[in-house]
Amino acid sequence: MRVLCAVASLCNPGWAEAACRLALVLALDVSGSVDQREYRLQLDGIAAALDTPEVRGAILALPDAHVELAVFEWSAARYSRDILDWTALTSEASIDAIAARLRTLRRVSSPEATGLGAAMERAGRMLQDRADCWKRVADISGDGKNNDWPLPLDVKADGMLDAATVNALVVGIGTPRIGDERQAEITELSSYFRTEVLHGPDAFLEVALGYEDYARAMTRKLLREISAPPLGALPIRPLHSGGRRAVVSAPVVATPSVSAALLGRSKQGGLAEAESLSHEMRGTAWRLGKDRSIR
Repeated sequence: MRVLCAVASLCNPGWAEAACRLALVLALDVSGSVDQREYRLQLDGIAAALDTPEVRGAILALPDAHVELAVFEWSAARYSRDILDWTALTSEASIDAIAARLRTLRRVSSPEATGLGAAMERAGRMLQDRADCWKRVADISGDGKNNDWPLPLDVKADGMLDAATVNALVVGIGTPRIGDERQAEITELSSYFRTEVLHGPDAFLEVALGYEDYARAMTRKLLREISAPPLGALPIRPLHSGGRRAVVSAPVVATPSVSAALLGRSKQGGLAEAESLSHEMRGTAWRLGKDRSIR
C-alpha cells in the first residue's frame, strides 16, 4: 500500500519537529561596480520583499516545516562577510528581526573584483551544513561577470553544488540608454548567468532593471522559491498504524494552501484519512500539470 502525504508530518506528527523544508542562502554582490546608494537599495530591497504579505504568507504557510535563511555579501575571491547566519523563519517576529538588521547594516570596505565563482563556492559550503533540509537553494545576485578565481563553471563541475539549486538575480542597467543598448546589455548578462551560474533542473533567473527595481525582483524571486514546498525531496519512510504498514512518499509539489489544508485533515483522521488524501493529491497534481507518475 502506498500513501501519499503532503508533508512528512501528515503521517507522523513526530517528524515535524525541527523539519526544514527549504534552506535558502542569499549572496549579495558588493564588488566595485556597486556604489553606496546601490548597496543600500540592495539590502533595503530584501527587507521590503520580506515585509510583503505574500512573501510572509509563503514563508509561514507550513508551521511544521519552516524555511531557514542565511545572507552574506561577496566581492573578490578573498572577501565575503556574513550578514545573517542560518536562521529559522518560524514567526512574524523572526522575519521582523531580519528586516530590521538589513535596514541598519552599514557597508564596510571590500575589494573591487567580481568573484562569482568564489561566491558560489561559499554558498555551496554553507548549504552542505543544511543537509537535513528538504531542498537547498543558493541565490546569487550580481551586476557583472566573473573576473576572479575560481571560475563559476569549475565550481559547478567539482560537485559541491550537486545537491543544491543555484538561482540568480541579475541587476541590469537602470538608466535608459540610446536605442537598444540597455536591452542588449541585459540580454548578454542574463545569458552569461544562465550558462555560468544557474545550476539544477529547476534553476531560474530573475532580472532587476537597475537597483531601483531590486525590491520588486527580489519579491518575485522569493515567492517562486518559497511558495512551492519541495515535496519530491521528502524521504520514503515506513508508517505503522494498528499493525498496518504503508510507505510514505511525496513525489509531487503542492501549494502551501493545499499542503496546510491536507496537514490539518490528516492529523485529525489518521491513516484512513491519509489514504484518502493520496487520491486527492493525485487529482491536485494532475490539475497543476505536475503529475509525476504517482502509483
